[in-house]
Formats: sequence, C-alpha cells, structure tokens
Amino acid sequence: MGRLDGKVAIVTGAASRAEGIGNGAAAAILFAREGAKVVLVNRSLDRAEALAASIRETGGTAIAVAADVADETGSALMAQTALDHFGKIDILHNNVGIGAAGTPETVTLEAWERVFRTNLTSALLSCRAVLPHMKAQGSGSIINVSSIAGMTGLSGSPGAVAYTTTKAGLQGFTLSIAADYAAHGIRANCIIVGTVNTPMVAHMGEEARERRRLGVPLQTEGTGWDVGHAAVYLASDEARWVTGVMLPIDGGFLSVRAWPR
Repeated sequence: MGRLDGKVAIVTGAASRAEGIGNGAAAAILFAREGAKVVLVNRSLDRAEALAASIRETGGTAIAVAADVADETGSALMAQTALDHFGKIDILHNNVGIGAAGTPETVTLEAWERVFRTNLTSALLSCRAVLPHMKAQGSGSIINVSSIAGMTGLSGSPGAVAYTTTKAGLQGFTLSIAADYAAHGIRANCIIVGTVNTPMVAHMGEEARERRRLGVPLQTEGTGWDVGHAAVYLASDEARWVTGVMLPIDGGFLSVRAWPR
C-alpha cells in the first residue's frame, strides 16, 4: 500500500459497462488503494459516480467526470478537472476502447471511423491535454491499453479489422510518445491485454470462455485485476526506468508455446 502516494491519476473509460470489474475499474480501484487521487472519466456519469462512491467508501479519493475523450472539448475538460481538484496530473491511463464487426470487405466506413476515433483519437487527445502539465513538472506516466488482437490479428470473433488495427496503432503511438517525451521525464508504456474475463466479453458465454482458457498456456482465465496490477507497477516509481514497453498480460499466449496436456 502507498506505492502511488501523492500522485494524481486519470483513468479514461474507468467504469465497467455492466456488472463486474473491467480493466479500467480495476486499475482505478488499485490506483486509489495505493494512495493516488483518481479522476474517473466516462461518457456515462452515473457509472463513474458509482465507482467513485465505492472507492471513497473504502477510504480512497476519487471524483467522476462526464466527458467524451474522443472529443477535444471532453479531453480538455478531463485535464482541467484534475487540475482544479488536485493541482497536477501524474498518471494518464488510456483505457477507452470499442470494437466493430467486419473485414476490409464488409466493415462500414462509419464503423471504421467510429472505432478509430474512440480507440486512437481519444488517446491522442487525452495525451495532448495532459502532456503540457507533465512537461512542466518534469515527470509523468502514460499507460495505453492495447490487446493481443493488435499483435496477432485475432480477436474474440472473426472479422474485426478496425479493432485489431487500432490496437496495433496504440503500440506505435506509445513508442512515439516514449521517444519524444523521455527527455521531459515522461514515460509511456502499453499493456497488451489477453483473454481476460471482463464485462466487455460477458456476452460470449461459458463455452467461448472455456475455449479461450484452454488456448492460454497457463490454462487459467485472466481478470481485470491482473491488468490493474500491471498498471499500478507502470504508474509507480518502481517503473521509473521503464518506458516504451509492450507488457503482455495474457497468461503466456504471445510468448509461450506449451506442450498439449
């Protein structure tokens, strides 16, 4: 406890879209447990307020902001709210993400552009809003949440070209920030999320979840907490010499080829 004492963290897409703990909610809860003051950003204020209340009930500090960070006005509001309440910004955790069905032949241009704006443009605008303040203080940690889909082309269902493309793009985006802002003491890293069980994938059903579990070398199912613990490390001073890293939280899916059992 206390690994993030004195730090101010922004988590975009913080509240889960349904019952259960998603990647953003887990990161927000763990940031607060470790002493950070957390700004929870969601388009839906009700869900963010509920998460903020649960964090405060356990002794943490959190406020909720209703903002669409895929819009420049929303991302600016997010940053200004953090500054108005807490005076600085130390951590930006970019967790916003959606998907859309379709191959290059079938995906609609509208869906393609919506996924790009939500998954990539939101990260750009959020970083644009916080980087001047991080530069002024000479430090900061930016964490982008990507997916194994961006490294394999595979997602939870066939034909997700927009999703896989944007998740791959987040990795290049992370490297660009890491290179351009290292001299300012700002670190940028990317979490590569594997087949974790979160509210976002609840619709897949038990059979699909079991197939996903068996496809992981560790033969276990990940959760949002696994992603959140990785985020705490990357946000903390323990990772002060870590930047430009793609960190898979995937049970060994990308790295290990286990013998069949």
